[in-house]
Amino acid sequence: MPNFAGTWKMKSSENFDELLKALGVNAMLRKVAGAAASKPHVEIRQNGDTFYIKTSTTVRTTEINFTVGEEFDEETVDGRKCKSLPIWETENKIYCKQTLIDGNGPKTYWSRELKGDELILIFGADDVVCTRIYMRE
Repeated sequence: MPNFAGTWKMKSSENFDELLKALGVNAMLRKVAGAAASKPHVEIRQNGDTFYIKTSTTVRTTEINFTVGEEFDEETVDGRKCKSLPIWETENKIYCKQTLIDGNGPKTYWSRELKGDELILIFGADDVVCTRIYMRE
C-alpha cells in the first residue's frame, strides 16, 4: 500500500490558468486564483484506503475526506458541487471522476500518484489537463 501521508510543497505547475479557462472562470478571478494557488501547502493523512487531504493557499483552504471505492461529496476546482468516485487506477495512483450535481460543464476529474518522493496531482476538464508536482517536506 502506497503511503501518501505527510506534508507536501509544490515544485511545479503546468496549465493551471488553462484549466480555469476551460472551467469558465473569468480573467480577474483566474489572476487571483493563479497567484494564490502558486504556493499551496498540502497535508495528507491516510489510514489504509481512507484519506484526509487539506490544501491551503492564501485565498482558500479546502478539505476532503474519502475512502477509495466510495462516492463522496466534493467541489470542483471552480467551486461547483459534485459527486466524486475515487478508485485505485494503479498500485500508486488514485483516479477520481467528478459528476456535477447541478448544471452543465466540462467533464472533470483528478488523480494523485506517488512516484518516489513526488506526488503528481492532475486536474482535468474535458481535454485540458493541469499537472502539479509536489515534493514531500
